[in-house]
Amino acid sequence: MAYDAVLAERIRRLVVKNSSVAELKMFGGLCFTSKGHMCFGVVGEELMVRVGPDAWSDSLERPFTREMDFTGRSMKGMVYVAAEGIDDDAALSAWLDRGLEFTATLPPK
Repeated sequence: MAYDAVLAERIRRLVVKNSSVAELKMFGGLCFTSKGHMCFGVVGEELMVRVGPDAWSDSLERPFTREMDFTGRSMKGMVYVAAEGIDDDAALSAWLDRGLEFTATLPPK
């Protein structure tokens, strides 16, 4: 599966100053990690965000989100955000911040 290169570049521009963020190609998409933990990525044309189990339900109430079901089952703590939900850099940045905020609560790898 190819991933949206334009979305990937938008993410890179927004996180370039965050030295804890690295990127990896995974599962046919692109994954961004912080201190070794997956925090967000690009799967097809959608943004995948690791919001954590406590913020999962609230995140799913936001427009243009759905459960991450990459394996065929819902993955609690992970959501997909459709292109319409990240159509400007402010919206995209807010979702990236959610992923970074959750992974900041995890112990470093």
